[in-house]
Amino acid sequence: MDRPSLTDALRHRETVLRAFVGADGRLASIPTKIGKRLVVLDLVAQDFELGEIYDERTVNEVLKQRHPDFAALRRYLVEEGFLTRRDGTYWRSGGTTDV
Repeated sequence: MDRPSLTDALRHRETVLRAFVGADGRLASIPTKIGKRLVVLDLVAQDFELGEIYDERTVNEVLKQRHPDFAALRRYLVEEGFLTRRDGTYWRSGGTTDV
């Protein structure tokens, strides 16, 4: 089976977010299915401003507000191209934006 794109995954955005994100904005869990995980990662990526550079400690603090396993979230964000990491710094490099 083909890997879903973010565009494909976002077709089910509201359903996925209702299932995985509480009213407080925290994640109940990190989805294991890639399509659902892409939707959740897109939401989490919105916590980072385009054009800003973050150190790892700051990234961890932001991600802790979403889920206790901030290291997994950070890894997924980098692996899926939502954040880029170089020399201990991070910046948002993907995800949807409001125009």
